Amino acid sequence: MPAKILVVDDEVHLARIIQFMLEHEGFEVSIAFDGEEAIAKAWQENPDLIILDLMLPVIDGYRVCNILKEQEFFGDTPIMILSARDPGSEHLDEPPRADYFMSKPFNTEDLIDTIAALLSQRRHGMKVSGCPER
Repeated sequence: MPAKILVVDDEVHLARIIQFMLEHEGFEVSIAFDGEEAIAKAWQENPDLIILDLMLPVIDGYRVCNILKEQEFFGDTPIMILSARDPGSEHLDEPPRADYFMSKPFNTEDLIDTIAALLSQRRHGMKVSGCPER
């Protein structure tokens, strides 16, 4: 059974490109275009991994990440931030509790390799480095 990935990005074209690319790699992919939809789809679909932009309408990606990570149900679901904005360079009251950060623009091979590593982490309980220190 292919791994399920939820892609959350308000840039429709980019989200569709990522979806196409990941489906070509054999993943099952769904898309959400705002933070509220992301939370609802996460609960409905129980993805194996979430790729999350930070700058989202309705509820921003920072809050989406932390809302999901606060839920025991999503505790071991890797969340990868894919954003042009670097959460490590911002002064936030509560930084996102993501498992990995990758900046836009991104290298396709790096994205696929990171997804594979994060999914392996979930299966084996390991930690993939790459997220800014909290």
